[in-house]
Amino acid sequence: MERHVLGLSGGRDSAALAVHMRRTRPDLRIEYFFTDTGKELPEVYDFLGKLEGFLGVPIQRLNPDRDFDFWLNEYNHFLPSPRTRWCTKQLKIRPFEKWLRPDLDAGVTVYSYVAIRSDENHREGLQATHPNLKVVLPLREQGVDKSGVVGLLEGAGIGLPDYYRWRSRSGCTFCFFQQKIEWVNLLREHPEAFEEAKRYEKNAVDHGSPFTWSDRESLEELARPERIAQIESDFLKRQERLRSRRRPNALRPDETPETAVFEDEPAGCLVCHK
Repeated sequence: MERHVLGLSGGRDSAALAVHMRRTRPDLRIEYFFTDTGKELPEVYDFLGKLEGFLGVPIQRLNPDRDFDFWLNEYNHFLPSPRTRWCTKQLKIRPFEKWLRPDLDAGVTVYSYVAIRSDENHREGLQATHPNLKVVLPLREQGVDKSGVVGLLEGAGIGLPDYYRWRSRSGCTFCFFQQKIEWVNLLREHPEAFEEAKRYEKNAVDHGSPFTWSDRESLEELARPERIAQIESDFLKRQERLRSRRRPNALRPDETPETAVFEDEPAGCLVCHK
């Protein structure tokens, strides 16, 4: 027996992979799933709704049996960070493995389709954690790059997630991989989510956590008007530097100085941001 599963993050690449598989392999009964942490951007849910309409099948929601607050307490109120990504492990990977484990242990071969593009040579797929789990990379294998991903979404009438106006990645509202300009944008777009992140941060610091959400400063400090002005000024300068160095690329018309600045940042978690 076989199962075919495709994880959606609420991001551009995994959605394009779903469109690609729907068009090229309609013979496969693919189970589309989204691991919902409960801390996602509202725009993510809107985008998944559009994608669901195109696919014509429900996207299964895998909800962790224990939420962010439970695991925050288990980790002594220490915030997750690039070095200790317990959020990805407990809220994304653990529910995925729990969902598949009975079939894998029963001898079912599960093919997991992962959205790594052909122009992402630095990335590796999710490592299989069971001998019956097979990871497949169709976008890389068939030469689909970033511009191809955008073309797939536009051709399907889905377009890009709305949060790309102000943020470079999907994932939780308080993802620690956000740039400082993205924290500023979160404050403007979703002030209630920013305030929630501040509360989590203050609680963590009060319990001795060495980490804040943003490197070397608290959100309280980051939100001060003079600091916001400095962050925005620095961001504009980076865009200008890139604009002066980069030549227009007719093969990548979607690439702008702003998106290039975003993508110069660390890649983040594959399972959350693709």
